[in-house]
Amino acid sequence: MNISEIFSLFERQIVEYHKIDSVDEPSHNPYAEGLFEHVLWEKSHIDTVQWHLEDLIRPDDVSPVEALRLKRWIDRSNQNRTDMVERIDDYYMAQFRNIAPLPNATINTETPAWAIDRLSILALKLYHFGIEVARTDVGPEHHQKCLSKYNTLLEQKSDLMQAIDTLLQELAEGKKIMKLYRQMKMYNDPALNPMLYNKAKS
Repeated sequence: MNISEIFSLFERQIVEYHKIDSVDEPSHNPYAEGLFEHVLWEKSHIDTVQWHLEDLIRPDDVSPVEALRLKRWIDRSNQNRTDMVERIDDYYMAQFRNIAPLPNATINTETPAWAIDRLSILALKLYHFGIEVARTDVGPEHHQKCLSKYNTLLEQKSDLMQAIDTLLQELAEGKKIMKLYRQMKMYNDPALNPMLYNKAKS
């Protein structure tokens, strides 16, 4: 898949989610497991649900019990998001594993999957700012501010997609080195978080 097709997939998932607009609704993934598209759809669904979980936890009148439940959900979502990013990078690692790096090849500051992660969030921002731009119950000042931000997001989208395309091309040509460092999160690991393993001892 090229990067334009990936962005279009993200857009379709976001639209599909908002047909029901519930964080409890399953992803309704139209792609078979094992396909790269399946992973991308799940990644986008996780991001979309988390976007709305962050909305649900914001109001001041959320009860402490509900806030804690949502916080735990967001923590799990963050881990799932990281897992999906690593699966996307596994795909690209397989794509480029037989490419011999050139003598002057360099390592990029982020992997293809983490750049695609940013693209997924950008798709969500564009969707929601698009809603704000289309509102008719707000004044011209609000509309203009939202339109300005929406246009900036469109520019960011163009730049990011071009940057990802360039990275993938340079990986294919051996100008960049595909190298992975797994995320080493400690906060949710009972063997690494002192708050968790000390409690288990007591």
